[in-house]
Amino acid sequence: MKEIYLAGGCFWGTEHYFKQIEGVTETEVGFANGQTANPTYKEVYTDTTGYVETVHIKYNPEVVGLEFLIQMFFKAVDPTSLNKQGHDEGTRYRTGIYYTDPEDLPIIDKVYAEEQKNYQQPLVVEKLPLVNFYTAEEYHQDYLDKNPDGYCHLPLSLFEFARKAKDKKK
Repeated sequence: MKEIYLAGGCFWGTEHYFKQIEGVTETEVGFANGQTANPTYKEVYTDTTGYVETVHIKYNPEVVGLEFLIQMFFKAVDPTSLNKQGHDEGTRYRTGIYYTDPEDLPIIDKVYAEEQKNYQQPLVVEKLPLVNFYTAEEYHQDYLDKNPDGYCHLPLSLFEFARKAKDKKK
């Protein structure tokens, strides 16, 4: 298994979106790249900790590749919107790609450059090594599975799109 950490605004919808993709074996929501130890949602919500709502994604590289996952990520975010996705605003909702394996960076850079061609303004999606990650409270895990009518900034059609998407290079 391989892993990547993706921040696409509110982590409830971002997690649900990636869970639909064939080859994603596990997801976990939490907080990445902040300055304090063991942050709570309440602390992160203040936008004073430096953390971003992030989904830890484990995937089977035999079924789905990192390039495809990053391409799918860009379909679910507005990469030119700084600290805002949908109605959610604040530094905790910034977008980012956080990697643990330096060998993943060339793939991330390639997809990022391809995506940049679609916009005149610069992309504001962070591309950084993962510094730290803390798992969010249990009620945030699989939130939209537990609360099917719960708030989500992503359109329902995107979940269906993810369910049908296949990595044709695999």
